[in-house]
Amino acid sequence: MIKVQNLVKRFGEVAAVDDVSFEVSRGEVFAFLGPNGAGKTTTIKMLTTLLRPTSGRVELDGLDPVVRRDEVRKRFGVVFQDPSLDQDLTAWENLEIHGVLYGVPRKVRRERAEELLKLFELWERRDSLVKTFSGGMRRRLEIARGLLHTPKVLFLDEPTLGLDPQSRNQMWTHVKKLNESDGVTVFLTTHYMDEAERVADRIAVIDHGRIVATGSPAELKERTQTDSLEGAFLALTGTTIRDETAGSADQMRQMARMWSGRQR
Repeated sequence: MIKVQNLVKRFGEVAAVDDVSFEVSRGEVFAFLGPNGAGKTTTIKMLTTLLRPTSGRVELDGLDPVVRRDEVRKRFGVVFQDPSLDQDLTAWENLEIHGVLYGVPRKVRRERAEELLKLFELWERRDSLVKTFSGGMRRRLEIARGLLHTPKVLFLDEPTLGLDPQSRNQMWTHVKKLNESDGVTVFLTTHYMDEAERVADRIAVIDHGRIVATGSPAELKERTQTDSLEGAFLALTGTTIRDETAGSADQMRQMARMWSGRQR
């Protein structure tokens, strides 16, 4: 479903992603783990057409996101770290707008919205304003929205950041159910090692813009001779605390300028 070959993204002299290659099979749950500033979000932005690679090749469902951007966008749903729901609209209205933007026929989008709101246990609150929702409810609604147009791939970038354990558990239960019943390929990043070990079929560990290991949770633990995924992660990336660097801030400013220019 996803094929990445020798992917590079540079911001000036900084290589945020440096010669990354991996593949994700159809229906697989694939986790991307790495310290702050390792290149996770930059990679996702290239996979989801928000950034153009400096070099290398990306395919999603056999299509190049650079050349066939609009076709690729119809094939995935995405939930980024920062909330993107309209808080002054209801849950139903947020899904309705998404369906209209993706060209989902009215009857289909309404049937799909009802199905997803019930699955994510939000049906009784469909007419409530999003600003009255808890953090966990908002995240579940964002994922429901990302699935409304029946994508083949769901990208989740730190989707449970800041949620309590109960909300995290509930969210992943729903995502796994969809993965198993509908065959949706899931590409996720998370800082919670227990989540990655629980839901991921395979994991790629990225550090300093390069993939340093790929395998199942059991394979990574065996490779590093550790008894936990957290131990394997630290063995592969070190124990030094990583702060977001000035380079990362520069990247975000460049991205903002790029999108501002496109909007004009």
